[in-house]
Amino acid sequence: MRTEHEYEIEVEWRGNRGTGTSGYREYGRELVIRAAGKEELEGSADPTFHGNRDRWNPEELLVTALAQCHMLSYLHMAVRAGVVVTAYRDRAAGTMRQEGMGGQFTEVTLRPEVTVADASMVDAAREAHTDAYKNCFIARSVNFPVRHEPVILVAGAPTRPAV
Repeated sequence: MRTEHEYEIEVEWRGNRGTGTSGYREYGRELVIRAAGKEELEGSADPTFHGNRDRWNPEELLVTALAQCHMLSYLHMAVRAGVVVTAYRDRAAGTMRQEGMGGQFTEVTLRPEVTVADASMVDAAREAHTDAYKNCFIARSVNFPVRHEPVILVAGAPTRPAV
């Protein structure tokens, strides 16, 4: 069964300092992202590209989308595998190589730290990451490697990773 979903957002530039884009350093990179029924998200360019470091940039949002998609896919796969997840945190990082005026991401590494309810769930919890990757729409849509370095913890056990 094939189903299509559409996602609509609005991006409004807010960086006109009075002279528009009269020069590369004459305009701000501030913007607002909107979607129906949601709070506005303040964005900008990466500070390297004269952006505002206090706002989200597209590169961060791409890494965020990959981490969030993996987490949501993972939680679903955990349920299917009978794994009770009690906590999940990811410290993801992406690498982008700039080449002249362009560039591209070369990889993103997800570092999910998952806490499960019981030590008997550790192996299935680890395997669920593979299934989550295969089912993450965002990871399947990018043209660079998305690596995974999961750590599985057991609730109530010392905070060192399960073996």
